[in-house]
Amino acid sequence: MLLLPLIDTLKIMEKTKRILWVDDEIDMLRPHIRILEQKGYEVETATNGDDAIELVRVKHFDLVFLDEMMPGIGGLQTLGALKDLKPSLPIVMVTKNEAESLMEEAIGGKITDYLTKPVNPSQILLACKKIFESKQIGDKHVSRNYVEEFQAISSVLYNPLNQKEWIDIYKKMTEWDMELDAHADLGLRQTLLDQRREANAKFAKYVESSYRKWIEQPNREIALSPDVAGRFVFPEINASTSLFFIVVDCLRYDQWLVMEQMLSEYFTFEKNFYFSILPTATPYSRNAIFSGLFPSELQKRFPEIWQDGEDDESSRNRNEHELLNRLLERKYTKSKVEARYVKILDAEFGKQIESNILSYLPNRLTAIVVNFIDMLAHGRSDSPLLKEIAPDEAAYRTLTRSWFQHSSLFGMLKTLSRQRNVKIILTTDHGSVRCLRGAKVLGDREASANLRFKYGRNLKVDEKNAFIMKNPSEYNLPKDSVTTNYIIAKEDYYFVYPTEYHKYLNYYRDSFQHGGISLEEMILPIVKMEPK
Repeated sequence: MLLLPLIDTLKIMEKTKRILWVDDEIDMLRPHIRILEQKGYEVETATNGDDAIELVRVKHFDLVFLDEMMPGIGGLQTLGALKDLKPSLPIVMVTKNEAESLMEEAIGGKITDYLTKPVNPSQILLACKKIFESKQIGDKHVSRNYVEEFQAISSVLYNPLNQKEWIDIYKKMTEWDMELDAHADLGLRQTLLDQRREANAKFAKYVESSYRKWIEQPNREIALSPDVAGRFVFPEINASTSLFFIVVDCLRYDQWLVMEQMLSEYFTFEKNFYFSILPTATPYSRNAIFSGLFPSELQKRFPEIWQDGEDDESSRNRNEHELLNRLLERKYTKSKVEARYVKILDAEFGKQIESNILSYLPNRLTAIVVNFIDMLAHGRSDSPLLKEIAPDEAAYRTLTRSWFQHSSLFGMLKTLSRQRNVKIILTTDHGSVRCLRGAKVLGDREASANLRFKYGRNLKVDEKNAFIMKNPSEYNLPKDSVTTNYIIAKEDYYFVYPTEYHKYLNYYRDSFQHGGISLEEMILPIVKMEPK
């Protein structure tokens, strides 16, 4: 894979920047003004606030240097008037007064920068460079660093990798994906997407060859879904702490990073990762979290729960509360603990829980499942409007940010951040992948309807596109008959039957799905949060 040339994307033709400098002692600043003009800036001056306001009213300026102490209307009043005229106009306040109250008042007036007299030419030039060239400088810096990182990841992908190394690669690619959100004009997005596709192809081969070893290991170095509660949740239970275990269905690492940015004001974070079991779908992966069991073990130990989902797979998650308490009985032997459990399926119920979240503090363990992200992923598949709002990964993250900002989950977390002796373990059961390629599958009418995995009798698909599990019991999956097999989609493929193939190929193309093998679906964050 070749990296596209970057030089052309960094050549930005700009017109001369116009600066207005407002100071009642402007003659003393002539040397500074000459230096700015020598650097290519066009500078106009004013000696009082009234003249400055009139100049901004009738002319265009790219930046204003504004003295705080002037005869007539002062700098702060002038600042307010200028912002009323041009809200986006950058204004740098220049003052002799170092009082904190003045700084706060100026910042509240939305100044861009703040300089204390006497100013020197380097300070002035730095302020101009920050305002006029920060994006261009940032673009160059990002481009240079990304080229180095791209080459490093590409070389690593040719080597055999273990689970920790795959986590590291996924973290780096995801963090770069988000970095490029702020530098969309560089034209690097497609390069990163191509590298992610290459990584997912190699990751799928790795999972196919390693998965049985993982599930057979008694003491796994990297946790799988059944290990989550015992390894990350139960050790945090104690008599003096209210522990909240929050599972956000279908949350990817990039979506967690969006949430983390908004939560960093309230919490400290200790971040780990684990791997989802296969299929990466709620009836399998989330039941594994709450039961501590692989699906075949769950079927044997709780056959009535597994049978509940024979006609409707979603019903297999109706018993998570019971499964969690049974797991506590088996694995948490320090003392008797019963968990409270809440599942938030709609905004109205979420607001009720948000209003009453403090009533859960007396409990040593409260489990909360939040389903919105999963509903968003499914809803985008069926809604042209949501596809229009979130046409790609970056927009999908933006939609996640908008939801979280106004969600009951954010409200609950902010309330809990103000309490003492509270800990939160937040994770997810699986992620999702943007599906762009169809894979033709053959099977009978009784086969499951999922797009990223299927089970049924004698299912057939090209093994380049799917992991074929001919004997499900070898993978700790239930087996209903001798001929039952599972197929798990790799990379960004989704399954389509030959009947009306092109109709469903086009209908589900570019949808976010889960159940298969990809970095986005399998490598999942698990975060311990404590109030600051």
